[in-house]
Amino acid sequence: MARNTPSISLEQWRALVGVVEAGGYAQAAEALHKSQSALTYAIQKIETQLDVRAFEIQGRKAVLTTTGQMLYRRALALLAEAAELEQAAYKASAGWEAEIGLAVEMLFPTAIVLASLAEFGRESPHTRIELIESVIGGTPEALLEGRANLAVTARIPPGFAGDSLIRMPLLAVAHPDHALHRMERPLRFRDLRSHRHLIVRDSSRQRDRRTLSLDVEQRWTVSQMATSIAAVCAGYGFSWFPREAIAAELSDGRLKALPLKEGGERYVELYLVLTDPDFAGPGVRRLAAILRETVQRECARTRGEQTGLNRA
Repeated sequence: MARNTPSISLEQWRALVGVVEAGGYAQAAEALHKSQSALTYAIQKIETQLDVRAFEIQGRKAVLTTTGQMLYRRALALLAEAAELEQAAYKASAGWEAEIGLAVEMLFPTAIVLASLAEFGRESPHTRIELIESVIGGTPEALLEGRANLAVTARIPPGFAGDSLIRMPLLAVAHPDHALHRMERPLRFRDLRSHRHLIVRDSSRQRDRRTLSLDVEQRWTVSQMATSIAAVCAGYGFSWFPREAIAAELSDGRLKALPLKEGGERYVELYLVLTDPDFAGPGVRRLAAILRETVQRECARTRGEQTGLNRA
């Protein structure tokens, strides 16, 4: 019959993990600042209580049995969960976090990010924000490496869950005097291949070249969207940009939408992802809520402006 109440303490599981990771009882005793006999007793109690053998002696070394390997893996998960629980309790009692890491895909409007941070700053002025501005794989990488507590990303990495935040329209553009505009006809993708494509470099360390969206003969890859926009405005090539990011350039005539028959306007879904929703602190949860609210207000404002233009 299964026990409902655990008979092994966290300290005993910590002793097991310590012996495995240190490579022996003597080394673990030194690392954990405990006596070797105390560690031996803790391991023996696990084996007695559970009626298993965690270690077997091979020569002068204690080696994990198959059962011991399973116990070690589960003990690691148990200790990690206990640490997360303690951290969550500490955050709840101590107030909002001292620092929050926010990773944001470059396509997400900067104005929304800054407005959200300003509102959050008024509510929690002493919480420091580490803003990670990233491209393509850089945002999921920040989540996977634990550098971000929450992220706005086009890709949800394995093991994470996210909610849709905004659908971003991307517009293919070039300078009005660019050769593509001088064709004076609807364009196909094959028309683009002999012209320079401006793209922004994936900021992750493990760049996936399959993410390049178009097979062209000429390409410039830059690190910042501002550089790419400036290059296209100068007539050096074409690219897709978020409408919001090039509103001024479209308005004053420095950029003009390419008359593509297909694909002239693309859409990218951006998601709001929390690293650990179950153990997120109050500051992380509040910043996530502010981001959602700011996006909703901006979308409502944009719809109102478009309605007004249509009526005019």
